[in-house]
Amino acid sequence: MHFAQVPAIDAAEVPKDGFLLDVREDEEWAAGHAEGALHIPMGQVVARYGELTEAAAGAGRVHVVCRVGGRSAQVTQYLVAQGLDAVNVNGGMLGWEAAGRPLVTDGGGTAAVI
Repeated sequence: MHFAQVPAIDAAEVPKDGFLLDVREDEEWAAGHAEGALHIPMGQVVARYGELTEAAAGAGRVHVVCRVGGRSAQVTQYLVAQGLDAVNVNGGMLGWEAAGRPLVTDGGGTAAVI
């Protein structure tokens, strides 16, 4: 099966106030994530689609991120097919970290991308 080219953006180019959807698993999120991001693991995106669209309302573009970009590319493709303005964040959270973008944890500990 051939997948169409998924719209993408580099982590450094995501607007500071951009809407970020993190589709990594719970333990990856807990280790470190972008402040203000919405966390919906990839396997739950379809079931929680209404929650996503409600959270993204008025935000315009949805920037989808995972660890390196594979899972988020699949989710981006799904969201675009649903009519949303969604883009994959190239390089994922590793690219986010490499670009010097901030990471946080819910507990206030040292944040890392795992």
